[in-house]
Amino acid sequence: MDAPKRHKDNIKVPEPTLRRLPWYLSNVKLLKQKGEQYVSSTQISKEINIDASQIAKDLSYVNISGRTRVGYDVDTLIDVLEDFLGFTNIHRAFLFGVGSLGGALLGDSGLSHFGLEIVAAFDVNPRKVGTSINGIPIFHSDDFLRKMKEYNVNIGVLTVPIEIAQKITDTMVDGGIKAVWNFTPFRIRVPENIVVQNTSLYAHLAVMFNRLNFNEFE
Repeated sequence: MDAPKRHKDNIKVPEPTLRRLPWYLSNVKLLKQKGEQYVSSTQISKEINIDASQIAKDLSYVNISGRTRVGYDVDTLIDVLEDFLGFTNIHRAFLFGVGSLGGALLGDSGLSHFGLEIVAAFDVNPRKVGTSINGIPIFHSDDFLRKMKEYNVNIGVLTVPIEIAQKITDTMVDGGIKAVWNFTPFRIRVPENIVVQNTSLYAHLAVMFNRLNFNEFE
């Protein structure tokens, strides 16, 4: 039997849709815990305040169909979404920069439930090199190329100080890293074939503070 396709006709999924799909997945898992066997776009809409037509459109990119007036089978929808989002496959990663944020990510065992396994970290601080966090070894940054030959890794998690973000990115790319999860507020430059996901905590804080101030002065 042929393996099911993750999405239909190899259509590139819009990024806003990809950002919303994990919300649907989490919500459907909660509904399953409540004993629901089927779920509709309308039910999901009521829980997360996204228009039902938008949810139906987003799910149209996923290789699943619902039953009229019944909805989607909960177990099937969970399985298909997890597979579609890549959460069922383990993607191995290196982390660069074991500061407070990097250390927190190393200690977050929950990442593995979503398909990301950080297998090693790199830093230059002699107090950190040679130690481990959550069982994950910390090596000196100079050992990166040698460790690339030992580990099957294609993702780099970037949590270094902003002034060396581009330098470390260049080193990662030259060493064979194919995707970078960038937690710095610096917009790194990479070749076109390298995937970058920017997750700046400070940028999100700025938006939250701005909205908070706006609401207070309304």
